[in-house]
Amino acid sequence: MTRDAKEPEGGLTGLVRLAVGVSWHAFTWTVGTSLHVGTEVVRRTLRGESPTAVLHDVSLELRSVALRALGLDPENGTSAQELQALGENLLRRSADVTVTEEGHPAYARILSELAPDEARILRYLYLHGPQPSIDVRTNRPLGIGSELVAGGLNMIAEHAGCRHTDRIHPYLTNLNRLGLVTFSKEQVANPNRYQLVEAQPHVADVIHRAGRAPRIIHRSIHLNSFGADFVVTCLPTTNGSHPPAVTPPDAGT
Repeated sequence: MTRDAKEPEGGLTGLVRLAVGVSWHAFTWTVGTSLHVGTEVVRRTLRGESPTAVLHDVSLELRSVALRALGLDPENGTSAQELQALGENLLRRSADVTVTEEGHPAYARILSELAPDEARILRYLYLHGPQPSIDVRTNRPLGIGSELVAGGLNMIAEHAGCRHTDRIHPYLTNLNRLGLVTFSKEQVANPNRYQLVEAQPHVADVIHRAGRAPRIIHRSIHLNSFGADFVVTCLPTTNGSHPPAVTPPDAGT
């Protein structure tokens, strides 16, 4: 998948519009404030500010609105008593059959902590399923003293059309931190896919540096169920439907 043409760096992208939509649904009792926030997002993004920074500020502002709606003071932190009040409110809302929430309330915050390339990675994993990843280790008798030369080598950034392919490891680390992506010990269904990864020049260089008969360990990287739901709720996809299989079997991760 290649990078979409004419996608402005600071424009009001579909990612921003969807994030604001999630925020509105998560705070349905503050219609007036939501309209104000939406206007502010449009104004700031058209002015050229980073969508990530705008989303971060929106999340903070809406959180403050939610706390004030519960009679709490967001300026003075959140005490144990205030946390209990928040928890009691959640339980009340869970028992209210008239309350309809679309998407997890954490989705707005997650959107504010994603780089544009990370959104592409999520969409690619959703549409194309688990991706091959390899670890390269030195070879020692019985594996004793074997050292990791490089881990998690993959071609996800290239296939997803990322602008900064060299940042793939920080990207994947952040996506794993957010609970969207899993690093699995399971292999992908087609073992031949690993040959393409091993044939890449930078991977071949790592294998060469590992010495004679290096150990190459096949693993995979995939969306978990939370990540798949996040993509369905927040990100545009080409066909808007689930792929046949989103995650591999839940063996060691």
